[in-house]
Amino acid sequence: MASVDECRQALQDLAARLDRNADAVRERVDLDRTLACRVTDLDTAFHGRLTDGRLLDLTDGDDPKAKIALSTSSDDLLALVRGQLDVTKAIASRRVSIKANPFDLMKLRKLL
Repeated sequence: MASVDECRQALQDLAARLDRNADAVRERVDLDRTLACRVTDLDTAFHGRLTDGRLLDLTDGDDPKAKIALSTSSDDLLALVRGQLDVTKAIASRRVSIKANPFDLMKLRKLL
């Protein structure tokens, strides 16, 4: 099981990667939504905002009102961010759950 610090670092790495590719991401996914990432086996969460192709204001804690909520285990979170776990297969096998309105899910598919 990964630690809270490893999960935080993985999300910060993802934010940095999105920031480096913000123009390309923005062309594919034009969203401005709050985002919560719930790590089920650690009983912890992180939240931020997905806007202009970037993941901003990433901080500890849950946002129960987040428009997009991802839930997964710590190990699966790390594997997703590292590209070792295909998100479509992870969702199909219920290793990852994403809750969002249908229009946002269609936009997110372009990113995933």
